[in-house]
Amino acid sequence: MKVKNRIKKAEEFQSMIKKGAKVVNQSFVVYHQPKQGDEARIGISVSKKLGNAVHRNLYKRQVRMMCHELIDFQNTKQDMVLIIRFSYSSISYEENKNNLEKLLIKAKIK
Repeated sequence: MKVKNRIKKAEEFQSMIKKGAKVVNQSFVVYHQPKQGDEARIGISVSKKLGNAVHRNLYKRQVRMMCHELIDFQNTKQDMVLIIRFSYSSISYEENKNNLEKLLIKAKIK
């Protein structure tokens, strides 16, 4: 996932959470709204409850890879914030990927 496709600033996260539509499943929470730039952007948030920095970074890398495989950033019309829930750590990578794909379809992002 390219740097220009990432949401980094706290203000952008907060505005997306306040103004965006929300879709939820057991592993993820997705806030989304129409994109503001040329390409869609995504922000990934992991709670400290999921483990130390090593585990949180692992989960973010995994989700970034899932997004890279599932989302066409140039044709997607949504910016999104993806929050990883606690149950993510107890489910396999493939199941989490399927959960994310179903959630993106439900949110009409994919």
